[in-house]
Amino acid sequence: MTLPSTTRRAFLGSVAASGLAASAGCLSTLGFSRQSAWRDPPVVADRPAAVYVPAITEGMQMYGQTTAGRYGVALTYSYPHRFWTLSGSELSKTVVGPDDDLHLMASVWDTETGRVLPLDSGVTIEIRNDSGLVSQEVAYPMLSQQMGLHYGSNYVLDGEGAYEARIQVGGLSLRRTGGYAGAFASAEVATIDFEFATAALHGVSLSRPENAGDRGAVAPMEMEGVPVGRAPSADALPGTHIGTGQLGDAVFEVFVVEPDAVGGRFGAAPYLYVSARTPHNEIVLPMMGLEVAVRRDGEVRESRATRTLDPALGYHYGVSGVRAGDEVTITTTVPPQIARHDGYETAFLEMGQVSMGVDGLDG
Repeated sequence: MTLPSTTRRAFLGSVAASGLAASAGCLSTLGFSRQSAWRDPPVVADRPAAVYVPAITEGMQMYGQTTAGRYGVALTYSYPHRFWTLSGSELSKTVVGPDDDLHLMASVWDTETGRVLPLDSGVTIEIRNDSGLVSQEVAYPMLSQQMGLHYGSNYVLDGEGAYEARIQVGGLSLRRTGGYAGAFASAEVATIDFEFATAALHGVSLSRPENAGDRGAVAPMEMEGVPVGRAPSADALPGTHIGTGQLGDAVFEVFVVEPDAVGGRFGAAPYLYVSARTPHNEIVLPMMGLEVAVRRDGEVRESRATRTLDPALGYHYGVSGVRAGDEVTITTTVPPQIARHDGYETAFLEMGQVSMGVDGLDG
């Protein structure tokens, strides 16, 4: 199905109840009209305060991938759609504007380890054509069940045709250790050419899961060479696993690692670290504030966990100075400051605290 270019901003339409099936399909088979009620499609009634299966799921397609310095960068696209941003604990919904043409997403990872990079310095996508600058928007760090951890927003184009996307990748300001020490300090620009065609966008899959509203998640789409941002499995992480906590539906895998196991790069004392991830798909949960209280011999020492990127431990939150017999309490002071697609917007908000003992160490 092809629409004239003059209708490109009106192609996403109302969802007829009989139009969406449980299996994936394109717009031409799903009953969309040109009245564009898709700007705010149906949501699940009585959504749980947890990760849930969305009422509607969208696929994505690839425009291309490249490298910029040590960064791997992929540019993908889908229909323009709503998302939620978080400022502190305040959640705000961003709806699709009448001129939005598509949702662009940049995936950014380390080419040496294949690990997705949660960039606290940000990503901006600038779009140009033969006439010059068309659009420039900050791409929010985002969580999506199908698209994983990425940077995205809705973008306005200037009709069908050829474009150049300049993806400006900011450096990392959080602590980097081991083989990441000194890496990702500077900004880079990745350039990817793409062709916008309405018919191609219409071919992106849509589905209406039969179990919408259930606690759970749809599986991420796998694209060759593009990681989705999963945290390392608990079995693959070094150190002694002292417990698993669940706060606001986020999963905290908590470990203590001895200095000699990590080359002493976290100091001379055992190091406690928290690997936080989503349930079901185990996508990294970055940009949180965590405090760790260590109770020992009737006294309590409180420390702010440091956000850290390490080749062996992954993205984590860590403090030094624990030992066997300690009781630790981990408190979330700031929920993950990351935008969310449907299915994640009600989770990871009210998170609380979890306590556990430090056992299994040498002393």
